[in-house]
Amino acid sequence: MQTMTDKRTSQRKRVLKSGTITFAYAAGINCVVRNISDTGGCLEIESPVGIPDKFTLNIHTDNAKYECRVIWRSQKRIGVSFV
Repeated sequence: MQTMTDKRTSQRKRVLKSGTITFAYAAGINCVVRNISDTGGCLEIESPVGIPDKFTLNIHTDNAKYECRVIWRSQKRIGVSFV
């Protein structure tokens, strides 16, 4: 059995916060922030289709905005680093 190497530079904190992915002139795409750190996070989404490699993440409860770059994608989640 093969294990994945964790390349994170900072420890992630498990959270459950609502967010919105925005890019170009598109309307926001709702997401749930599942974990977050100083350098990135994991977002739960309905579908990764149409989400570009770079976008802005708005976390409503924190009144925070992050510029993101997609590191990995799965069927319902994407991992991002903050740029």
